[in-house]
Amino acid sequence: MTTAETGKPRRVGVEIEFAGLDVPAAADLVHDHFGGRISRADLHRLIIEETEFGAFVVELDAQVVHKGTDDDAAAKTPLLPKDMDAAARDALGKAVTGIVPVEIVTPPLPWSELGRLADVTEALRQAGAKGTHESLLYAFGLHLNPELPATDADTILRHLRAFVILADWLRERVAVDLTRQLLPHADPFPKDYVLKILDSGYAPDLDGLISDYLDHNPTRNRELDMLPLFRHLDEAAVTARLDSALIKARPTFHYRLPDCALGDPDWSPVVEWDRWVRVEELAADPDRLACFAAALSDNLRRPAAERWLDELRDWLTS
Repeated sequence: MTTAETGKPRRVGVEIEFAGLDVPAAADLVHDHFGGRISRADLHRLIIEETEFGAFVVELDAQVVHKGTDDDAAAKTPLLPKDMDAAARDALGKAVTGIVPVEIVTPPLPWSELGRLADVTEALRQAGAKGTHESLLYAFGLHLNPELPATDADTILRHLRAFVILADWLRERVAVDLTRQLLPHADPFPKDYVLKILDSGYAPDLDGLISDYLDHNPTRNRELDMLPLFRHLDEAAVTARLDSALIKARPTFHYRLPDCALGDPDWSPVVEWDRWVRVEELAADPDRLACFAAALSDNLRRPAAERWLDELRDWLTS
C-alpha cells in the first residue's frame, strides 16, 4: 500500500553513513542537490533547512561531540565529563573523524522521490566518500525508515512476519560486511521470537505486540528495529524498559541491515529500497505470507534449515 493512514503518499527517511568527507563538505553536497539554507547546530552538526522536503541533517555520528549530549550517550563514555566545553568537543570530533562516520539524515521523502538519492550517493562517491567496504574499521550502514501504511497490530505483525521470512534472502543480497556481522548493530531476531510471531495462532493486540517485542528484543540492535515505532505508539511502555534518548519516536520501521556500499558504482539507496519493497509485497499477500510462515516455522524446528533460501528464490524470481 502506497498511502499512509493520513491518505497521503507514504514517505521514507534515509540515513547514509560514510567517511572520507567532513561535515561541511557533505553539507555543501546535499545543498547542491536539494537547495535550502545551511545552518550550524554545533561544531559537528549542520542542518540544511528550507528544502522542499524539510530539513536534512549532516553530522558526525558521535553523540558526545554534540552540544546537549544526553545522559545515555554520556553513560556510554564514562571517562568524558558531561559538561565538556565547545573546544573540547571540537577537538574530540576532529580526533575521531575518519573512524566515526559522517551521517546524512534525510527528512521523510515521498517514495517517488527516492531516486534523487542515487544522484547524492554518486556525488559522494565522486567527491571521495568511503563506504563500508573500504576499510575493516568502517562498520557503516544505510538505514531506511519507511512510514507504515497503518499502525494497527495486524498491519505491524504482517510486516514483521514478512521481514523475518525474507531476512535470510536480504542478508544474502546485501552480503553484509564482515565487520558489521561481528558488531551487534544489526543483529537478527532471536529464534524463539521468530517462532512466536510466525505461529498462525499469534494475534496480539497492540499492547501485547509491544510487550512481547520488548521481552525478546530489549535492544536497538536489530536488523529491523521496531523501538522507534513502538515508542511513537506507546512511549511509556518503551521508556519503562529502555529509557534511551537515542530511540527517536516516529511512525516508521527502522531497517538497519544494509551496508553503505559506496565503493560499488552500481549501488545506491534505491538498490536497498527495491529489496525492502519485497517485504512490503509479501506483507500485502496474506495467503503467501501464511504459507511461507508455516514453511519457515517448520524449517526452524528441524535440526538444520533445509532448502529455505531455494524456496524463497523460487518466489522472488517468479
